[in-house]
Amino acid sequence: MPNQREVDEAEIRRQIEGMVDGIAAKDLEALRRAYAPDVVSFDVEPPLQHVGIEAKMENWARVFTFFQEVSYEVRDLALTVGDEVAFGHCFGRLSGRLGNGTATAGMWVRGTFCFRKLDGTWLIAHDQASVPFDVATGQAVTGLEP
Repeated sequence: MPNQREVDEAEIRRQIEGMVDGIAAKDLEALRRAYAPDVVSFDVEPPLQHVGIEAKMENWARVFTFFQEVSYEVRDLALTVGDEVAFGHCFGRLSGRLGNGTATAGMWVRGTFCFRKLDGTWLIAHDQASVPFDVATGQAVTGLEP
């Protein structure tokens, strides 16, 4: 019989799988269910932070306007789960077919998720997506793969 940490980890993994499915379906409501109302997001696009569920949903809505078809791939997801908080990290890649019909393989980013258990449900309270950069040039390094 699984212990509570194993049950919670499985729930968090299902949450992330649900997000992947929600992205492919361009389903903002499916994504909304994964986030805490007061989520703080450090995304790859400006500004430095996006605060609150509405700001996070605006980010996803912008992504969906760029893509006719979109998918998200998660690799190497590692989770550490406590009683009320959990964190995880992975590599993620957004790819698909752009509005003009061009296919794009996207780029790999480093993703970090911090979860809080609210009313028995694990929700993302903080997330961060980052791209490494070359210190000498100040340019993003987008061709790396896990």
